[in-house]
Amino acid sequence: MPYIGNQPAPQNVTSAEITDGTIVNADINASAAIDITKLSTTVVPTSGATLTGALNFGDSVKAQFGAGNDLAIYHTGSGSVIEDVGTGSLDIKANDFRLMANDGTVIIYADPDDNDKVQLFHSGSVKLTTVSTGIDVTGEMLADSYNETYAAVTSTSNATTVDCEAGNSFSHTLTENTTFTFSNPPASGTAYSFSIEIIQDASASGFTVTWPASVDWPAATAPTLTATASAKDIFIFTTRDGGTNWYGFTAGQALA
Repeated sequence: MPYIGNQPAPQNVTSAEITDGTIVNADINASAAIDITKLSTTVVPTSGATLTGALNFGDSVKAQFGAGNDLAIYHTGSGSVIEDVGTGSLDIKANDFRLMANDGTVIIYADPDDNDKVQLFHSGSVKLTTVSTGIDVTGEMLADSYNETYAAVTSTSNATTVDCEAGNSFSHTLTENTTFTFSNPPASGTAYSFSIEIIQDASASGFTVTWPASVDWPAATAPTLTATASAKDIFIFTTRDGGTNWYGFTAGQALA
């Protein structure tokens, strides 16, 4: 009775030769697709089996899975392919996932037990790490194009909040006198800056703004807003200590 063993010199066989008794005590080098349902149950039971030797597939011979051969794994002779043609997704599940080069150098690392952290490496060094607020880049970041998120903020009951996590460019059209709050600045040791465009209403109501007490203006004097109809004043604020201190500057006033 034939069986699959673990010999140093695999034999090239067809699926027919596996079941006719001519292959004894050898690894299998498949030169064509093997239908496992046609194998002798003594050789490989269709209910499952444990191989003690290698099951080798020739170039472009596919290991296929699924009723419709939805998943295939094979080597073309010049490259290796994992091919999913099914209707669902291709899921790779792991509690500690690493994509490595042949020498063991990590290229991509993901750990769902560490705040779902994902890291990208270059030459073995971390260059990008996902964090709860976005990404942390180690080294220089080069971009063909750079854009900042813009958001319009509004006031309610004479209060306006600028959420630092919402962008770096803001505008506010005055509908009442309002007091500003700057929320969610990054942690101390990280610099953050934003601009805000203050727009008077079309009726030239002359609404005023009260800035946070943590803002330090040049000469310790906050600017006076332009009061004419639809006038635009632009201000810039920056912090590096988590918003404990902000530095405010006037970028331009009475803009059309």
